[in-house]
Amino acid sequence: MAEQEPAAAPTSSPPTEQAGGILPPEHWAQQRLEFDDADSSLGEDVHSSTASLSSSILQYRTLQGRTFHSERVTDGQYWSPNDAKHTESMDIIHHFLLLALDGKLYRTPLKKDIARALDIGTGTGLWAIDFADEFPDCEVIGTDISPIQPSWVPPNVRFEIEDATKTWTYPDNSFDYVHMRYLFGSIADWDELYREAYRVCKPGGWIESFDTSAKFGSDDDSIPEGSPMDQWYKVFKEGGKKFSRTFMVTEEDLQRKGIEAAGFINQEVWDYKIPVNGWSENPKDKELGMYAQLAVEQDIEGYILYMWSQVMGWSAKEIQVFVAHFRSQLRDRSCHAYFSVRCVHAQKPLDAA
Repeated sequence: MAEQEPAAAPTSSPPTEQAGGILPPEHWAQQRLEFDDADSSLGEDVHSSTASLSSSILQYRTLQGRTFHSERVTDGQYWSPNDAKHTESMDIIHHFLLLALDGKLYRTPLKKDIARALDIGTGTGLWAIDFADEFPDCEVIGTDISPIQPSWVPPNVRFEIEDATKTWTYPDNSFDYVHMRYLFGSIADWDELYREAYRVCKPGGWIESFDTSAKFGSDDDSIPEGSPMDQWYKVFKEGGKKFSRTFMVTEEDLQRKGIEAAGFINQEVWDYKIPVNGWSENPKDKELGMYAQLAVEQDIEGYILYMWSQVMGWSAKEIQVFVAHFRSQLRDRSCHAYFSVRCVHAQKPLDAA
């Protein structure tokens, strides 16, 4: 019997890009995974447990089994979960940002006798707690839209539920230092945010804004066009437009411009590239990259669930397939990815009215 020739492989049209260069969700179901779980190297495990405050605000929204902040606090326009899986990722982020700053909590030239500090978007409260330990005579207030902070804290710390996108409830000229970190994707009007910070700062007081963006970069073009990391950025960019809350804070230079427009002076800007996974040969950056990978892998789904499903219209199955491909690229040491962080601090003039 004559040997049969193998059937020709089916052909398919290349995927049609959507607005902003986004590939359609079904594209990822057609792609082969390059790596599996055995290729992961996460380094030392970091675990921080948190206990929620007892409050009526604990009536959370749920989305595909994940919990988000209560709509009693704000209008529902916030994109990341507040459950234990996600707060552990937030705690790991706190750790690697400390590493990036060589163990420091801030870059502002603060005096040791400051009396009051405000931490906007405090999250799990670890920064506020550590800051209160370093400044035991300073009253530290942390605000957030979810009561996910621990109940056992230093006596000079307290946490309050407040939406930073609305008028702050604090009087004029009442804080020596206003700190905010990782608010990307949550602020509709950055100029107004910084105006509120200026208002509550005492003359001579300081603001510090530490933020990032959803964009992964590489200096050697090792993030191919159309790859999961490329698409992560593009979906967040387009989703932020629909959401009216940008994820491109550093690219759009919102911190420097907004802080200057609010009236602050003596501004200083610090930029740093944080590697993702352990590809860097620099010991500090290698450790940073391992923790950055751990933070993201702790809850990849949580970071994209709301934006991908509620804003961009992806199904649960499409999200899960994309997550698998993203995790695969995240673990690929030949992908020299990083994300940029920017810290801006500035001072309210001593003669401010």
